[in-house]
This record gives sequence, structure tokens and C-alpha cells, in this order.
Amino acid sequence: MRVLAECHNAVLWGNRLIIDLFRSRKLGYLVLLAVMVALVVGLLLFLIDPNINSLLDGIWSAWVTMTHVGFGDVVPVSFFGRLLAAALILFGLVFFSLFTAMVSVTLIGRYMDVLEENVRRIEQEAGDIQTGEDRILAELARLHERMDVLEKQLTSTQFS
Repeated sequence: MRVLAECHNAVLWGNRLIIDLFRSRKLGYLVLLAVMVALVVGLLLFLIDPNINSLLDGIWSAWVTMTHVGFGDVVPVSFFGRLLAAALILFGLVFFSLFTAMVSVTLIGRYMDVLEENVRRIEQEAGDIQTGEDRILAELARLHERMDVLEKQLTSTQFS
């Protein structure tokens, strides 16, 4: 039963993460850009490479290359096809770096509210400590003054 509860919590956490990721719309734009690049490069591969026999093969080859899966079932053989695939590999590196950064920012951002609340609470406690310390120092100064007065009275009565 505990395993089912943990699985349920994991699914809820994943759903909240997906909602948070798509709320900013930037991830959606990034995925749309990746799909558009795969479509355009797939079309170009189909047009310039003799080993790419259909538009779908070109798109498949572009997507597999961009995602660094590299099945090897459909590969460009011409110079320009390989050059285009090399550029697509670099785009894929940038794409996945941005994707990872967006997920990281989303995960970190989820806990910023908690962190800010903790910082506010610590600042309040530090202020309370400072106020208490100021009161203690004021009381010590007052006691020091009283001791000085008593000391003067004591010395004046001893010599009289």
C-alpha cells in the first residue's frame, strides 16, 4: 500500500512539474522550434541526399540526429547531407542544454517562495535578537552607572 502512495505522489509531482514548465510558454516555444527545425532539415535532407528516400525518412533522420539517438537506419551519405546533419547535431546540443536549463529553473523556482519565507523569518529573528541584545546592553550600562555611584558613595563614607 505504501508503494502505491509513493507512486501516486510521484505522478502528482510530475504533473505539477509539467504544468509549471508549460505555464511560462518558453518550453512550448522551444519544442515548437525543435519540431520546425526537424521538419525543415528533414525536407532539405530529402531534397539533397540520395539515401533519404522519402520526406518522412528525412524528418525521421533529422529528429533522430537532433536528439542524439542516432539509430543509423536512415543516414545521409552526401557531403551536404552530412554537413546539414552536423549542424543539426550542434543545434541538438543547444536545444537540450536549453531544455535542461528550463527544467532546472522551473524546479528551483518552485522552492523560491519557501526560501524567501525562510529568509524573512531568519531576518525577523535576527532583528528580535538584536533588539534583545540592545536591551541587555542598555541594562548593563545602567547597572554599571549604579555601581559607579555606589562605589563613589562607599569610598566617600570610608574616608569621612
